[in-house]
Amino acid sequence: MSDEFGQDRRGVLRTVAGVTLGAGIAATAAAAPAAAAQTAGQTAGDGRRGRVEVAVLLYDGFTALDAVGPYEALCRVPGVRVTTVAVRPGLVRTDTGELGIAAEKSLGEVPRPEVLVVPGGGERGTTASMADARILDWIRRAHRHTVWTTSICTGSLILGAAGLLRGLPATTYWASRPYLKEVGAVYAPGRFVETGKIITAAGVSAGIDMGLHLAARLSNEQVARAMELAIEYDPEPPFRTGDPDTADAQTKALALKLIADAAV
Repeated sequence: MSDEFGQDRRGVLRTVAGVTLGAGIAATAAAAPAAAAQTAGQTAGDGRRGRVEVAVLLYDGFTALDAVGPYEALCRVPGVRVTTVAVRPGLVRTDTGELGIAAEKSLGEVPRPEVLVVPGGGERGTTASMADARILDWIRRAHRHTVWTTSICTGSLILGAAGLLRGLPATTYWASRPYLKEVGAVYAPGRFVETGKIITAAGVSAGIDMGLHLAARLSNEQVARAMELAIEYDPEPPFRTGDPDTADAQTKALALKLIADAAV
């Protein structure tokens, strides 16, 4: 279908997107790769100077938005390359089993990412990953060289199982807060908690907040502000029950039941 000017509507949308993203970010994009490279302090993992590699760990039973939220906040930041990794490359199923996301590379192919992102998952996926020596060893080795080591939701428990959170403040999914002490961490409130080079985000959607924070750290605040607009992140939740400290007991119980019933 064409408009009165004879232009294909898809072409118009592509043009608009190109103009808005290009014009909105162009003013700072030129400096962003250099800033990111300076932050990393080394040649990035993909071998191209000024290219920061963000590795998002996927494992059987991870929660989709935990991984995709930070991905969307970071994947268009100049000078940044987001890569999905798993024990083996290929399709990895989420906690419901109904969605699969492809891991581009194996853990061994990405030994030194500048940024490590560990999503949370359902009880089965989180527990299994906390006991998986392949995952924990890779996290420990990668952490020695990262600029930022991050987690979302129960991903902090996986970082804790790898021994990275001993004595440190951290956050996690609201129902999993008591388990932080079992991995040596100290619960701290907040959408995300930054301690040194470790950033832990709270439940699921908090990964977007953390991702935008990382966008500012890997480039600059102007680019991060532009990315916030690019993904139109301006939440207005319709029911205001997203805060576990204000939600009633019945809502909390139903939320946990819905998660449990959907798990595989």
